[in-house]
Amino acid sequence: MEPEQIAHGKVGTFTYVILDTDGKVLEQSDLPMSYIHGVDGKMFPKVEAAMTGARVGDKVEAMLTPADGFGEHDSDMTMTDDVENVPPEYRHVGAEALFENEDGETITMFVTEIEDDQVTLDGNHPFAGKTVIFRLTVIGIRDATPQELQSGEVIDVTGPLTYQ
Repeated sequence: MEPEQIAHGKVGTFTYVILDTDGKVLEQSDLPMSYIHGVDGKMFPKVEAAMTGARVGDKVEAMLTPADGFGEHDSDMTMTDDVENVPPEYRHVGAEALFENEDGETITMFVTEIEDDQVTLDGNHPFAGKTVIFRLTVIGIRDATPQELQSGEVIDVTGPLTYQ
């Protein structure tokens, strides 16, 4: 019997690492993540294309430019304020703060710099403006259920997966 391949309507389960172009690890997850191939729109198109035809145990790689991935860095999404105007729990680089606008939309901003009693907050994704490399390891493939196909959501990642 031919091993299952990732294709339209299949639930693909994987672990991943995201690297910059110098090979530095930007993010890594050894916890399995799942998506419905060609259905849920949760994968970057280039990553999903690279996953097409992959089998359990395959390692897949896709390089994403800012246009393909996290977008260009938008300077309008950064702000600088006096450090004394920022609550103490946000006075360190890497702190994450949620802000809400007049329309009730929330934006996550990260403290990216503290210098000369000024705090810089950035609402861009941390990888905005970067070319990144996704390396994924396929650890499971199964058919999506009719309910998953209708909702576009993976419902039960503990279901019948094909593991390596």
